[in-house]
Amino acid sequence: MSPSTAVKASDASASLVNPEQTLKASKALLAHIKKAVAAPNASRKQNLLADEESTISETPIWLTMTTKLHLNDTNRLAPSKIALPHPLNFDNESTICLITADPQRWYKNAVASDEFPEELRKRITRVVDLTHIKAKFKSFEAQRKLFSEHDIFLGDDRIINRLPKALGKTFFKSTVKRPIPVVLMQQREKVDGKRIAAPKGKKAKRDPTENVNARPIPEIAAEIQKAIGSALVSLSPTTNTAIKCGYASWEAEKLAENVDKLVSELVERFVPQKWKNVRNFYIKGPETAALPIYQTDELWLDETKVIPDGQEKPKAEKTEKANIGKKRKSLDAEPELATIGDAAAEAPKEDRPTKKAKKVKAVAAVPESNDDKLDKEIAERKSKLKKQKAAAKKAVDV
Repeated sequence: MSPSTAVKASDASASLVNPEQTLKASKALLAHIKKAVAAPNASRKQNLLADEESTISETPIWLTMTTKLHLNDTNRLAPSKIALPHPLNFDNESTICLITADPQRWYKNAVASDEFPEELRKRITRVVDLTHIKAKFKSFEAQRKLFSEHDIFLGDDRIINRLPKALGKTFFKSTVKRPIPVVLMQQREKVDGKRIAAPKGKKAKRDPTENVNARPIPEIAAEIQKAIGSALVSLSPTTNTAIKCGYASWEAEKLAENVDKLVSELVERFVPQKWKNVRNFYIKGPETAALPIYQTDELWLDETKVIPDGQEKPKAEKTEKANIGKKRKSLDAEPELATIGDAAAEAPKEDRPTKKAKKVKAVAAVPESNDDKLDKEIAERKSKLKKQKAAAKKAVDV
């Protein structure tokens, strides 16, 4: 990207990606994918039942972002949504499973009402609450069956964090069909910019067919329509993030608009330190090379941690550590050393040995290999010990 087209990095909300570069890369990528599908390739498995047009329409295009530091410390099982100018899910035949908070009866009636759009109603083939999920789909076989029966899963944001435990690894080992969070609860009214707190006290048992603090039916339909057409961002502790942004059957202008929208939203909402932490942006197909649309000049976020060429890494200063792991003194000498220490503690302060004397005695107490010298040293220590005990006793009597 040329400096003339770059936007100042001080403006956090501005995108540093050149739209012309995005459009140019989109055209090149789409042309390459169409050419690769049309040309026979012996190394690639051919689907005899699929024609060229359907293969291109099902080929996704991905936007990959590389950062200098990790975006998140842990895996976020609930994906985040980014609304796009051109929705990703335009297939009217895909089925939807709506997982709601308890009770499910009101939401079933809402989907079946005349206020709900008919085209969207046909696609929602199941409405189930969390209690029935735990009861009916507890086994692994039931979870796999539910996973295969629907194309899209939507989860009420009030219970979205409880779904990983209820649905298990069948749904959350990959990001293909993870439940997409939708806001079905009615927002509380604001007074002076603050939301009114919910009334305290014990909640009375209510009829499951009445309104369960849910949004109006048209708003629920609009929220579902927005969720199934949004791009999904699944964050994990890594520097590389991939988001689906379109399909190979689209026009290059449509794909470029989605890419530009994704880039600005990703950096603004999910990247710490904004553009300072971004390294690269690419677009690619499932089996194509990644085409760059943005590359930063600064590869490191903290230049102080970069070591210039020709310099060695500074060595860490050695710190004194405790004498751990070294061999202990001879077991035969330990009882006598302990006795000497007890006697020195009982002696008067002026008669107590100094630290240097203690060190000398401890060194002298180490047994040698010569038995005669060892016996002589033991006899000398015993005689000194008797004198110290006598002196200590005399001092106590005085």
